[in-house]
Amino acid sequence: MKRNTFLLSVAALSLAIGTSTVQAQTAHTVRLIVPYAAGGPIDVTARALAERVKDTLGGPVIIDNKPGAGGNIGADMVAKAPPDGLTIGIAATATHAVNPWLYGKMPFNAATDFAPITQMVRVPNVLVMNAETAQRLKIDSLKDLVAYAKANPGKLNYGSGGNGSAGHLAGEMFKKEAGIFAVHIPYNGGNPAQLALLSGQVDFNFDNLATAAPNIKSGKLKAIAVTTLTRSPMLPEVPPVADLLKGFAIDTWWGLVAPAGTPQAVLDRLNQAFVAALQAPETKSRFALLMAEPVGNSSAQFGAFMKSELAKYEQVVKATGAKVD
Repeated sequence: MKRNTFLLSVAALSLAIGTSTVQAQTAHTVRLIVPYAAGGPIDVTARALAERVKDTLGGPVIIDNKPGAGGNIGADMVAKAPPDGLTIGIAATATHAVNPWLYGKMPFNAATDFAPITQMVRVPNVLVMNAETAQRLKIDSLKDLVAYAKANPGKLNYGSGGNGSAGHLAGEMFKKEAGIFAVHIPYNGGNPAQLALLSGQVDFNFDNLATAAPNIKSGKLKAIAVTTLTRSPMLPEVPPVADLLKGFAIDTWWGLVAPAGTPQAVLDRLNQAFVAALQAPETKSRFALLMAEPVGNSSAQFGAFMKSELAKYEQVVKATGAKVD
């Protein structure tokens, strides 16, 4: 009897210690590393979610901006953090799909060093033309643009924010799929590329919808097609490139990841908290101002998506020949 009583007491004490340990862990601060500077769309969406999940997770979520090297510095800090769920980070198109093929040396392995939590958002890119140029060339649709390019090889050009940028890769993918040629003119950033389009120095660009939207609304730019597989609720009157070029999709996206080896139970808990935050009406309204569509999928779905994006961009980046040493 005494021995049984002793064993029951030990078991009860162990359970109590285990419970208190879990409670202590949930009360710890979660560090969310954003591999880009404060103030941009990725940072803004991360801060909005951090505020919404603090009660669910039982403690604050602190944003830690670690920009540099195209996002590689911050992503590497996530990869090398302890897999305890207390350090998580942002995975984006650049860090987890483009950079592994663009950079000669990478400090982390995008395919194996991270555990997916959930995709946060997708932001459509849009093929835009200078409105006056489109009118002069009688281009009113994507079909018109492709037909003009085929009838006038080498006469069209397009701008981007630089070699290896999202606009450059989208342009090269478009040229390949459409079977056309257009001269690529790289600029030192997205803003100079847009100014070149507005002034008529280039004929078309693939731009982020959030950046292009004001000039589309003002009539200075003509939206030809969006790069999502289906029409975007942010620009419902504009058809997708995929209507003409089947399967064409090259969106900007980002989501949440943890270090590889993080226990599945921890990933599930983080997934539930952040997905609920993404589905909140207030989140959708706030993200709409950034032209960002909340996703909020399972960790398995996000993992499969990142794997497919990594494979897709391998072909796109290699086709451009772009490299960063």
